[in-house]
Amino acid sequence: MAIRTGRHGPHIAEIVLDAPPVNALDVKGWFELADALTAQGSDPATRAVVLRAEGRGFCAGVDIKQMQSTSGFEALLGANSGCAAAFAAVYDCPVPVIAAVHGYCLGGGVGLVGNADIVVAADDAYVGLPEVDRGALGAATHLARLVPQHRMRHMVYTAESATAAELHAYGSVFAVVDRAELRDAALEIADRIAAKDPAVIRAAKQSLNGIDPVDVKRSYRYEQGFTFELNLTGVSDRLRDGFVRGDGD
Repeated sequence: MAIRTGRHGPHIAEIVLDAPPVNALDVKGWFELADALTAQGSDPATRAVVLRAEGRGFCAGVDIKQMQSTSGFEALLGANSGCAAAFAAVYDCPVPVIAAVHGYCLGGGVGLVGNADIVVAADDAYVGLPEVDRGALGAATHLARLVPQHRMRHMVYTAESATAAELHAYGSVFAVVDRAELRDAALEIADRIAAKDPAVIRAAKQSLNGIDPVDVKRSYRYEQGFTFELNLTGVSDRLRDGFVRGDGD
C-alpha cells in the first residue's frame, strides 16, 4: 500500500506516504490517503496527526505515467477527485495535522502541506508547482497559504520552487531541521498539542477553519475546471507525453 498508518502513543496518529520511487500517488493512493486521514481523525482517541513520507521526497504529486497509460479521461478524473478528497481530508480533519516535509514537495504534495495546520521541514525540502509544464493547473490555492501572493504567481508561471528556508522566513514553516530530526520535531509538536484538553483542541480546529478568508475546497475545484478545459484542447496530453518521454529533463 502507498499509505501506512501507525500510532505514537495512544493519542497521536502517524500517516506515512510510501509509494516508491518518488511518492507520486496513483488514483487509488489519493483515495487511500483521504480514507486514512478521515479514519484517524474520526477516532476519539486521536488528538493530533503527523503526516510524513519515506523515500527521497515528501510527494511528487499525481502519477502522470498512470494517467498517460490509461485511455480516455478516467485516470484524469480519478486523480482530480482523489486529490480533492485528500486535500479536503487534511483540512477537515477534526484535529490538527502536522506535515513533516523533506526533499521535494510538488503538485499534489503542495495541496496536502498547504492545508495542514502546522508545517515542519527538513533543510533539504522545497515546494513547487510544475503544473504549467504538464498542461494543468491546481494547488495555487494551497501554495498561496505558504507564500505571499506575488511569489505564488511567480512560482505558478515559471514552475520554479521555493526552499524550506524561504518558507520559514515567510512564517508558513514553523521550523527547519536536519533531515534526521524531522520526525522527532513533528512528534514533539504533536505531543504538545495532545497534552491539551482534546475537546478544546477540536473546537479550536473547527473555529479556525470557520474564520478562514478563502474556501479552500471551492477555490481548488475552480482551479481544476481550467485543467479540464486544457485537457479538452489536447495541450495537456502533449505536455504530459513529453514528460513521460523525458523531454527537457
